Amino acid sequence: MDEIILRVENLKKNYGKREALKGISFEVKKGEIFALIGPNGAGKTTTLRIVATLLSFSGGRVEVMGLDLKKEPKRIREEITYLPEEAGAYKNLTGMDYLKFMARFYAADKHEFDEYVERAVEIVGFKDRLKDKVGTYSKGMVRKLLLARALMTKPRLAILDEPTSGLDVINSLEIREIIRSFVQEGTSVLLSSHNMLEIDFLSDRVAIIDKGEILEIGEPEILKQEYSAQNLEEVFRRLVQ
Repeated sequence: MDEIILRVENLKKNYGKREALKGISFEVKKGEIFALIGPNGAGKTTTLRIVATLLSFSGGRVEVMGLDLKKEPKRIREEITYLPEEAGAYKNLTGMDYLKFMARFYAADKHEFDEYVERAVEIVGFKDRLKDKVGTYSKGMVRKLLLARALMTKPRLAILDEPTSGLDVINSLEIREIIRSFVQEGTSVLLSSHNMLEIDFLSDRVAIIDKGEILEIGEPEILKQEYSAQNLEEVFRRLVQ
């Protein structure tokens, strides 16, 4: 039986009278990439922020590794990581100083600190530029730096919001490969994206969400077969219509 890392049951989120989430349910298994896909405003980022313990919810239940999110958020934060779409790094720090600065927040001792920094440097890949200030980096380099920060601790669950947003093809491919390599080592990934074609290649399972409701969940290939579609964009269009 597959280990369930994340269980979301009947999750609701209201902003005043507006229902951002209308009772969604899904599970993420160990070593799985699970994606939420849909248009802007569908509820993807809201869901990720709730799971990341950054946003309260109005109803339902969320469990991470069997822990109740409402009762044990601090314990859960020790096992997860969150990379927002709009995340930035300190432009006046060098890349290496930024990684060391962030590693100090997570590491319990010097050995763990060194381990996290070494792993982050491997993820980044541009060792020759780590002595340069972050402000001189390209968008792709900054995103890799932020991904390295998010994955340096080898979290049980990585929550990634639009991990390749705005990046060119080469940088996007490299980031996908980095994510895949960590999944092979046991990390589970919950990610959101409006790029359905990218998710088609990256994810093990997807949930198609619109207006705060999940319309369908399944493996990309199976969904395409069921809806006689060439890609997930066509699946989404047929579900909405």
